[in-house]
Amino acid sequence: MEELGKPVNPNREKIEKVVKEVYGGDAPKINFENTEIAFAHKTDEEVKKMAWLFGLMGKPWLVNIGSKLGLVAIKLRLPFAEWALKNTIFEQFCGGTTLLDCQPTIDNLRNHGAATILDYGAEGKETEDDFNQTMNETIRAIEFASRNESVPIVSTKISGMARNGLLEAIGKHEDQAFEHDEEFQNVLKRVDTICHIASHRNVGVFFDAEESWVQDGIDHLVNRMMARYNKEKVIVYNTFQLYRKDRLQYLMDSFNLSQKKGYMLGAKLVRGAYMEKERARAARKGYPSPIHESKAAVDDAFDTAVRFCVDNYEHIASCNASHNQNSNLLQARLIAEKGIDKQHKHLNFCQLYGMSDNLTFNLAEAGYNVAKYVPYGPIKDVVPYLIRRAQENTSVTGEVSREHDLIIKEMKRRQLQ
Repeated sequence: MEELGKPVNPNREKIEKVVKEVYGGDAPKINFENTEIAFAHKTDEEVKKMAWLFGLMGKPWLVNIGSKLGLVAIKLRLPFAEWALKNTIFEQFCGGTTLLDCQPTIDNLRNHGAATILDYGAEGKETEDDFNQTMNETIRAIEFASRNESVPIVSTKISGMARNGLLEAIGKHEDQAFEHDEEFQNVLKRVDTICHIASHRNVGVFFDAEESWVQDGIDHLVNRMMARYNKEKVIVYNTFQLYRKDRLQYLMDSFNLSQKKGYMLGAKLVRGAYMEKERARAARKGYPSPIHESKAAVDDAFDTAVRFCVDNYEHIASCNASHNQNSNLLQARLIAEKGIDKQHKHLNFCQLYGMSDNLTFNLAEAGYNVAKYVPYGPIKDVVPYLIRRAQENTSVTGEVSREHDLIIKEMKRRQLQ
């Protein structure tokens, strides 16, 4: 219930002020509270199911118990486990078990103005066969994307193609020290093969950011690929986790390096995904935490990164991969202020499939380049991703509460209650 004189969203007044700065007047052309646009791609039954699911996810104790039971059930191959997952959180947050399964999701997103970024959601692989399988799946996704105009980019993790121990060693010594190492050469071939095919198919590749102790190794490999494939257009994107104290400066350093070496920078901007793990490891090993101490500091770093990328948009292709309303409005305002075409290929927005539909589809309605990040893969392999989505979005963080409020608002609009 909304108290008299007090908005449900405590940031609403701030958001509305920013909106007016973007568009002027009292009737903005973009309104993230517009649930009719946000959920136009969902049937009545789908909206009711979302309300039920996000209602359950709003109970942290239930999410914690369900996560543990889900992992055990999948490991034991209990017959009901895959069915239960497929018809609940898998259906909400994933596009399908295979690329072909994803086609209806891709078509539905396209019909409502959003592109698709495909991500093979398997994680935690350890053998050479597993690494090659990740490479092959990513290549299949690139080939599939090249036949779908609304799939401009695929996403992958380098840790799916290399041991974490090797990535950590590369970060400490730089990749040139491993030029004669067979294992490193195999990793380099996998990554280069993906980028080579993506370049020829004109499909972009997001390389995800990961834990800080392997990120330096990932950065070395991705920078090497950008120098090779981003000379005429941006194919390869690195990911910058702005909750880290050093990443804003690293974004600027990466841009300076790209200018010096004559290629364009690809930059996906995120806040971050490993905060608790990072802080726990830092405390355990006795080094300073790499994570900003406050949310305000993270927000400031992220928004400064957005400004930097828009200021240099002719040389940086960026993706604002944020679920934060203010950060999305900031980029919209900057684009308007500078008189840049809303659909310039170097200025993009992205949100996770199954979340923040109010951002995605209202941005799409307003004419911006916006995509959904759509994971797919066998249910047993995607479980770690699904559990992370559920745990990260409990009511403790307010994300599920915000999603649930919007869904309930749409149910009332449709008179489904």
